[in-house]
Amino acid sequence: MSATISLGSFSGRRRIDATLSFVQHNLMVVGLILALVFFKPLLSDGILAEAEQVVVAGPSAPVEATETPNAVSETLPARMQRVLDFVSRRYRVAPEALVPVFEAAQAVGRERRLDPLLIIAIIGIESRFNPFAESASGAKGLMQVIPGYHLDKVPQGAGLQPFLDPVTNIQVGVHVLEEAIRTRGSLTAGLQYYGGAPDDHEGGYANKVLAEKERLEQAARRGPGARA
Repeated sequence: MSATISLGSFSGRRRIDATLSFVQHNLMVVGLILALVFFKPLLSDGILAEAEQVVVAGPSAPVEATETPNAVSETLPARMQRVLDFVSRRYRVAPEALVPVFEAAQAVGRERRLDPLLIIAIIGIESRFNPFAESASGAKGLMQVIPGYHLDKVPQGAGLQPFLDPVTNIQVGVHVLEEAIRTRGSLTAGLQYYGGAPDDHEGGYANKVLAEKERLEQAARRGPGARA
């Protein structure tokens, strides 16, 4: 008898618990619906406000460096970054290795009022961007400077092997080029003297350098992806 009463009481409690659970669940659903109804206009207003700000302000002004997604130097302008990318593919040199060369060409060119693309073109013709290149006549480094003739142009504080240092080599090479242009009276004649062919009236060496410079200028104008 007591067992029957106990089972009946247990079943009754289960029904009550189930009912309460059902009611609680429904109340939660109703609460969520009310919350969405109340907050939706606020959320919509916030999103619309942000959208209006974007439209009024317009897109952010593009930074020049964004034109070259593969930029490897923060000091080079976008056009030089594009030329660097072109040279990297043309001469199969890692971009990171070209950064100090381009930065030095840019700095020395600005200081000496010489187009850095002309400097880079000479380096391409002379050494193909190999800072340790050496010719049969003993010319060394990026711009193939002959140490015996130009020791007086090495800046103070240069290392034990100044002509193999990219920055020093460019400084000395540009100094040599400036002297050649000044004494010979023109860029073409100066380039011919620099290339060791002053008597070549057809200007073979100068034409090679100027043609390379034109390729670099085209790469700077075309932007990323310019073909080598």
